Amino acid sequence: MRKNLIVSICILIGVSLIVGAGTDAIAQPLRTELVNASDVTGTFTLILHGGNYFNDVHTIAFLDSEGDQYTFEPYAPEFEYRLVKGLSAKEALDKAQHFVSTIDNCFWRSQLSRVLDQNSKTIGYELKPFYNPLCYGLSDVLDVSYRNKDGKVVIRIRLNPVVEKQLLGGDGSSRDSGN
Repeated sequence: MRKNLIVSICILIGVSLIVGAGTDAIAQPLRTELVNASDVTGTFTLILHGGNYFNDVHTIAFLDSEGDQYTFEPYAPEFEYRLVKGLSAKEALDKAQHFVSTIDNCFWRSQLSRVLDQNSKTIGYELKPFYNPLCYGLSDVLDVSYRNKDGKVVIRIRLNPVVEKQLLGGDGSSRDSGN
């Protein structure tokens, strides 16, 4: 009986490793690195995520390089983001900067990063807002990750758990709900 249990556990672990390895091969994580605005060239589709109400801390902008093999897609309902296609680098950066800097009165500065594929080729950019740390306890409130699934770059945007807890009132209830 004990031998069967050990064999079953080993089989489950083996299957889990095989399935996990297959998943990583399908959805590969991508990395970002800081860049200067003067390095941004080309034509872009601008993705404006958030900005749906005043002080929407889910606000961030992405510049998806047009004409390459990749398409950026936020992991979010379509009503949470907007697309503006065919913009020059300057137009895209100007619109992105205006978007991230005017939604929240705690806006401090923005940070521009390039998104790199597995071969360290730039495939787009992220313009992330940073906030006055007195407002949310820290300046970088968003956790953003990128995964490449066969040319579709899936973008996950989450609030930092510390900020999320603060905005929900610490007990999971919204501050605005009157609970």
